[in-house]
Amino acid sequence: MNQKLSRLMEPNWKLYFAVLGLYALLAIPFQPWLAAAELAAAIGLYAWFVRSSRARQKKILQYIDSITGSVDTASKSTLINSEMKVEDAVPHFPTSWLLEGKSRCPERVEMNGRRFQVYGSLQRAKGRSAQGLVATTYWVDVTESDSLREKYSATRPVMALIQVDNYDDLMKACPDTQRSAILAQIDEKLGQWAEGVGVLIKTQRDHYLFLFEEEHFEHFAAEKFAVLDSIRAVKVAEGLNPTLSIGVGKDADSMAELYKGANLSLEMALSRGGDQAVVRTKQDFSFYGGRTKTTEKRTKVKSRVMANALGELMEDAKQIYIMGHSYADMDALGAAAGLMCIARKRRRKAQIIIDQDNNAAQLVLAQLRKLPEYAGAFVDKQEAFLRLQPGTLLIVVDTNRPDFVEAPQVLESCNRVAVIDHHRRAASYIENAALNFHEPYASSASELVTELLQYLCEPSEVLREEAEALLAGIVLDTKHFTLRTGGRTFEAAAFLRRAGADTTDVQRYFQNDLSDVVKRYDVLRRAEILPSGIAVAAIPEDGVDRVAAAQAADELLTLRGVKASFVLCRKGAGVILSGRSLGEVNVQVILEALGGGGNSTTAGGQIAEGDVAEVRAKLLDVIEAYFEK
Repeated sequence: MNQKLSRLMEPNWKLYFAVLGLYALLAIPFQPWLAAAELAAAIGLYAWFVRSSRARQKKILQYIDSITGSVDTASKSTLINSEMKVEDAVPHFPTSWLLEGKSRCPERVEMNGRRFQVYGSLQRAKGRSAQGLVATTYWVDVTESDSLREKYSATRPVMALIQVDNYDDLMKACPDTQRSAILAQIDEKLGQWAEGVGVLIKTQRDHYLFLFEEEHFEHFAAEKFAVLDSIRAVKVAEGLNPTLSIGVGKDADSMAELYKGANLSLEMALSRGGDQAVVRTKQDFSFYGGRTKTTEKRTKVKSRVMANALGELMEDAKQIYIMGHSYADMDALGAAAGLMCIARKRRRKAQIIIDQDNNAAQLVLAQLRKLPEYAGAFVDKQEAFLRLQPGTLLIVVDTNRPDFVEAPQVLESCNRVAVIDHHRRAASYIENAALNFHEPYASSASELVTELLQYLCEPSEVLREEAEALLAGIVLDTKHFTLRTGGRTFEAAAFLRRAGADTTDVQRYFQNDLSDVVKRYDVLRRAEILPSGIAVAAIPEDGVDRVAAAQAADELLTLRGVKASFVLCRKGAGVILSGRSLGEVNVQVILEALGGGGNSTTAGGQIAEGDVAEVRAKLLDVIEAYFEK
């Protein structure tokens, strides 16, 4: 230890003395007497240096010993008993962090009205038994700095953009004499909600800007933005009530970013069907509300604009890929077939990325493969990735989540992406799309593509097999025109019928083998109906695929008293989930909590690894929390 201190406390003087000696030796041939004098002086200086250096080291070591000795004395007299004394001053003082070898207390410690950050270490005491430990702690008063930080966090601005979802419908439904009264009720309820909290400004007839401080946000979040319920309680006409969409931006570094986050949240709320609040933070989105059945709010103007924009994107593209979600169903493949027709009309070659062995649309796929127009039209994701070119247009259908697509690598590599989807937008979605035709009020992606077809192609230019694939997609997602079916859905079906779609042939796509029917009814046999009207069937063994699970969930809805159904089946090491609803229960909100997605009446998900019983328990907890809200 003394040698280490010596090296640290003094420079390497030996090198200098060695140089002096070398000079003396070199002078011998020229001036022997001068060389002798130099050598004697060097030896004398070295002897004096060694003596003084040792004396200096001795004094330093004595000083260090005096310090460590005083600490050791304090340790014996005070620190060994510090645990008792600290607990006297600070009851319940945490000590586990010291025993775990950490140097910083994970929480603030309060004493005498002050707040401290405690640092420390734990060492074994000398000369004591194996259980003797000495704890040294350092207390830093952080009262002022913590107060300043808390005040800064509490007063940070939060911005909310509020929109009345169905303003036009409200104005049409009530007489002129009642319109002012309805709007006054909405203004009054919003004013009461914001009173004493922040500044509420009505920017347009159906838009509001609400600014408040961060300290009030927790209250709004805890009550699940109760203003949504109070506005919905306003009675306008039979079956019609006003609803709000609220987009909240917080945790931003500037007002511009705050507004951008609030606007993005509002878009997210509207794309999920409205009647909900969406909060955008730096990390992700949070959702509140959105449990009511949405009404159709689509215009043909938007479809025409989107059709023209899609046509221009196709004409400018050097290469066109179309893909849906993994394990593509008839809606994804039908929508892709409709886009193939549009590309053919624009004289552009397009290809569909699909796993031809692992999908839920084998019959439709087989019919399309027979067509000469579809020679080489289907590629797997590896081949598509290897053939990817600059300027490629990728069109994603029937999903808006990047983790759900058939080929994530292709999506990440393309800088021109178009999205056509009808599912409610999730927290993770495809951003910066060149075209985003997202309509959560549509029945299916096939319906949306059919609307585009009406503006870009004549019925005679659509192949019969393409028309039937599109119609099969609509039939699948509407459950034979019984769910999520609006006037636009029947208009799309009528166009496809004029294009040659045969409803009998479409019906054949939905026929099942006897073994599939047996599996489905085995699932039904194991179902249980909860008091809330939710049917849950959990199948712990392999053998039930996605299609059978979805069909079983549909079948459970035919039982009297069932509002929604969930089927859980094992798939490899994971679990697949399928949820269906008649509209009263939003299955998308429920399965979203388990990583799934979809829309209010049809949703699904997959747990990569897990046990069916564990996932079932989590599902029941989410269902209970849903009804508590």
